[in-house]
Amino acid sequence: MIEVNGLHKEFDGREVLKGINISFKPGECSLIIGASGSGKTVLLKCLVGLYEPEKGEIKYDSHDFTKMPLSVKKDFRKEMGMLFQQSALFDFATVEENVMFPMDFFTDWSYEQKLERANFCLKRVNLENVNKLYPAQLSGGMQKRVGIARAIALNPKYLFCDEPNSGLDPTTSIVIDRLIQEITQEYKITTVINTHDMNSVMEIGEHIGFIYKGDLLWQGNSRQILHSDCEQLNDFVFANNLARQLKKNMDR
Repeated sequence: MIEVNGLHKEFDGREVLKGINISFKPGECSLIIGASGSGKTVLLKCLVGLYEPEKGEIKYDSHDFTKMPLSVKKDFRKEMGMLFQQSALFDFATVEENVMFPMDFFTDWSYEQKLERANFCLKRVNLENVNKLYPAQLSGGMQKRVGIARAIALNPKYLFCDEPNSGLDPTTSIVIDRLIQEITQEYKITTVINTHDMNSVMEIGEHIGFIYKGDLLWQGNSRQILHSDCEQLNDFVFANNLARQLKKNMDR
């Protein structure tokens, strides 16, 4: 479980996060939504330690991440997996080498052990017989799945996804959403996803937090979001035609 209490973050005197309080549970897909510039990406970067908050705390299963020395944080990051917006695969490395990268960095496993784990992770994301291919030889959806395989390579307790459906067509986006949800539930991972994709919100939004200009204005699930009385959230949600149509169907 991740607990965020009173989190503040500033840049050049401008407050970007204004006392965020939110928690994320294991085995659940938690989505952070909001318009560009709302602060959701800053929150994610604080969670993984790329930014240091001015005030507040981030606790991982009661361990205060914000007060850990850098050496301890580095070791703690072995328990974190990260899926980047553009997959962030190494173009010069094969699929197999990309998945093995965190194992090279964080473990002293033998090559055989790393290869076995890489094959397991690739099979879990429904990718087989692609080990020796390079990212440029894969479709966008396949690259995302390689990114997921790499993110779970160390069997993380916590998984962070930054706009996982960016650049994907709607059908492929659904496949990626369901894969993330399956892995989250199967391995009881605490998963936090930054997104502006309302299809993802409605598909896998078990817990949703809406950030508006640095404030957490609303929390709930994918059904509750359609009946919120938060004006800013409604403006964000119902700018999406699909969400508007879903609401009409559910109100019939």
